[in-house]
Amino acid sequence: MHSALPNSPKLVLASASPRRQELIAILGLPVQIHPSRVEEDTPAYWTPSQIVEGLAERKALAVKNELTDSLDLSSIVVGSDTIVVLNDKVMGKPRDVQEAEQMLQELSGEVHEVYTGISCIRVSDAKTVTTHRVTKVRMRKLTPNQISRYVATGEPMDKAGSYGIQEIGSLFVESIEGCYFNVVGLPVSLLAVQLEQFDIMLP
Repeated sequence: MHSALPNSPKLVLASASPRRQELIAILGLPVQIHPSRVEEDTPAYWTPSQIVEGLAERKALAVKNELTDSLDLSSIVVGSDTIVVLNDKVMGKPRDVQEAEQMLQELSGEVHEVYTGISCIRVSDAKTVTTHRVTKVRMRKLTPNQISRYVATGEPMDKAGSYGIQEIGSLFVESIEGCYFNVVGLPVSLLAVQLEQFDIMLP
């Protein structure tokens, strides 16, 4: 991994996701991990883009408020949220094995969309930049046996839509249209563009 840029602000990732932690490291900036513990309920009338942007901002703001006294003022808190949308139905993380199997049955043989929102909030002045990206994913037709064996691995249980494209779930994905890292949970090219608004130019 390349070394951090001199005098670069620290990023604070408001996520416990090991996948997001690996991806944000690509930027080459110093990163502190501080998962947010916010409620993730949203109003029923919110659109998918409102959900991921709203939750990303809620996570980033909660961590900023919690850590303001201990962070360097130039630090930028990064919140992120990912959902899967199939025919206007929003899928987050499954609550249990049955829900995971049901989600995968619905996604089987279909094209769905993955939305990821990112919110960057600077500690010094609360300047906020929030946006999202969408990627289309085509999943191949799955048998009930394949679904139950996959769910038994435990991999789907902390993933939106009950699959991980970067792990075993990749075996089910026929094609994608858009940013791969968006499906993993952190579109790094989008984050780099957002950081430009804080005068951080990458690479």
